[in-house]
Amino acid sequence: MFRRLLIANRGEIAVRVARACRDLGVVPIGLYSDADRDAPFLDWMEEAYAIGGRSAQESYLDVRKVVSVARSAGVDALHPGYGFLAENPELPRACSEAGIVWVGPSPEAIELMGDKAAARLAALRAGGPLTPG
Repeated sequence: MFRRLLIANRGEIAVRVARACRDLGVVPIGLYSDADRDAPFLDWMEEAYAIGGRSAQESYLDVRKVVSVARSAGVDALHPGYGFLAENPELPRACSEAGIVWVGPSPEAIELMGDKAAARLAALRAGGPLTPG
């Protein structure tokens, strides 16, 4: 189990992950863009780090900035929430390179599920239920 988890997301999902962290005795660490400087989700974090930028592209979607915060904060693990970088296979790869546990699917699974035709074929091979189409 890890001690400190960076929640690389904002809003309600960040609150939900922070609550789960506290239930497990894990320290929730947040990050925020310039636009979210005073956002309520930050109240649930033990520590929070600014990543700059007003847009998602300049902040939450910047793998380099997110991993830099994770290193600076001394976290053991990173949770992407959903949306933003949760669907980018580069973040789990960058976490692995930085020695940070990635809480989420493998980069290969993210790539597979990002391709609708390949995901459908994988579900079919696994015997999953599919709608015609």
